Amino acid sequence: MPSLYIVATPIGNLKDMSERAKTTLASVHTVLCEDTRVTSKLFETIGAKPKLLSFHQHSDDTKINAVIKLFEQGNDLALVTDAGTPGISDPGGKLIETLVKHFGSELTITPIPGPSAVITALSVSGFPTDEFVFLGFPPNKKGRQKFFDRLLTFNSTIVFYESTHRILKTLEEINARLSERQLVVCRELTKMFETIYRGTASEVTEKLKTSSIKGEFVIVIRNV
Repeated sequence: MPSLYIVATPIGNLKDMSERAKTTLASVHTVLCEDTRVTSKLFETIGAKPKLLSFHQHSDDTKINAVIKLFEQGNDLALVTDAGTPGISDPGGKLIETLVKHFGSELTITPIPGPSAVITALSVSGFPTDEFVFLGFPPNKKGRQKFFDRLLTFNSTIVFYESTHRILKTLEEINARLSERQLVVCRELTKMFETIYRGTASEVTEKLKTSSIKGEFVIVIRNV
């Protein structure tokens, strides 16, 4: 039976690539990836040379049918994202759902665990993590206010992603609703300029303004 391997890749530091992940990616027929250019650079560092097939949020049924055909031919495939664990706030989850519906138990789906920005941020937060709510990315426009209003309804620790272009506006939204709540804001996790900010939304905002807002962010809000 063919297998699909869900392979986590580094979120910044290439040394976080596990030996099992390297071996798996070197052994499969094809690797499904968001951006072949990004994945090609990763493979140059680990010496793997499988075929690459792009699969992202805009991939249509034609691409899905091509993936199904590869499995029907008996090939093993791997799924990676540009960084982190596939299927977590990532279109790979939809592909997995489709393949499960199509093949059922005939297709073996095997996780190759590794880096995940959400778990990495939670691990250094110091906040209770026996229960948490992960919200992905806030909407860019439509539904954005509703997203932040929902923060008031959760009693658990909250974690979500944000981009460099909207981090300050997002902190403004949090401050307007949860001004006293403690946050941990992680910038560029595992990368050269990794920085972890702690404090209220207004305090973190001031720290960012005096340092840098460049990079990818993970925001963790303490539980009630």
